[in-house]
Amino acid sequence: MTQRSRAIVRIHFHPTERSEKLFEQLLAVLEGISPRIEPLPADWSAYVDLSGALRFWDRDVEGLVGVIRLRLLALHGVQSSAGAGPTRSIAAMAADLTPPGAATIVHDDPYEIAAFLRPKPAAALPGIGPKTARTLARYGITTVGDIADTQLATLQRILGTPAARQAQELAHGRDDRPVVPAAAPKSMSASHRFESDELDPGRHHRTVLALVEDLGARLREAGEIAQALTLTVTYADRTQTARTRTLTEATAHTSALVGLAHELLTGLGLQRARVRALAVRAERLRPAEHAAHQLTLDDRDDKQHRLEAVLDRARARYGPGIAGAASAYRKRGHSWEHQRRYRPDGVPGRMVGK
Repeated sequence: MTQRSRAIVRIHFHPTERSEKLFEQLLAVLEGISPRIEPLPADWSAYVDLSGALRFWDRDVEGLVGVIRLRLLALHGVQSSAGAGPTRSIAAMAADLTPPGAATIVHDDPYEIAAFLRPKPAAALPGIGPKTARTLARYGITTVGDIADTQLATLQRILGTPAARQAQELAHGRDDRPVVPAAAPKSMSASHRFESDELDPGRHHRTVLALVEDLGARLREAGEIAQALTLTVTYADRTQTARTRTLTEATAHTSALVGLAHELLTGLGLQRARVRALAVRAERLRPAEHAAHQLTLDDRDDKQHRLEAVLDRARARYGPGIAGAASAYRKRGHSWEHQRRYRPDGVPGRMVGK
């Protein structure tokens, strides 16, 4: 039986520019409506459980979602989109198909739930990725309704027991996962705004490298390690693209962060993009003493980490930007294109390369 008396909202924020402070302010707006908030900072969204708030505010789901979106716009100038339903999965699916400035509401009614779910392509169901959807399509299972109608034993042979059971439960609108109130996971970011729209892919890469080096140094200084990295690109028309990837192991070492940032940037294919700003954010931070490093017979990591410690001491003494990877600097004649730092005596800072 479908969950009753639940009203869950998945809301996406669409600001023109992103910052940690702004995300916290937007969450505060949600908390003013309901204390049951589950932040999802990686894609600038959150789940909100309005089940208990509807009676308190004496409004229906449409009315309360409208209040939330109006407050976000009035207080912070941030447009939003929202999907609401009796379960997390329905709310997420509704939010995914909703454009900025709108809301999609699926009421807790069996016929309305079925009408919403059954025509959707199989890949729209949470947990069904493109590869799984292609596998199902080979058996003629192309929609959520097809998943709901297929015998469980058949699905188990195709997907395996756990995945088949989950898919069929969600296809029937059954999902008892709660919204788990939590503080936004700690993060740390670095960003750069170009003086004019930047078309040069080489400069994009050098800028991201410099940002990651700064981020790594700050993480080590704070005694934190990151479990994921997010790269956000702001274009000339103020639209944004963000990509997040989890690190193989939580770290604050620049070499690992640089490698992942390079993959994220390369994957975006910005060869002809007019880029206005770039930002890198270290996600899901935790204390450095919790780090676990896989042992190898290669001593290159140890050498890099010793050099990293030397560079950190140089930055601590002379200020940020005093040292970094040579590839973060572009040579022009006999000068280096970078924000050069000066010691208190006015002598230009020395550039140290890896």
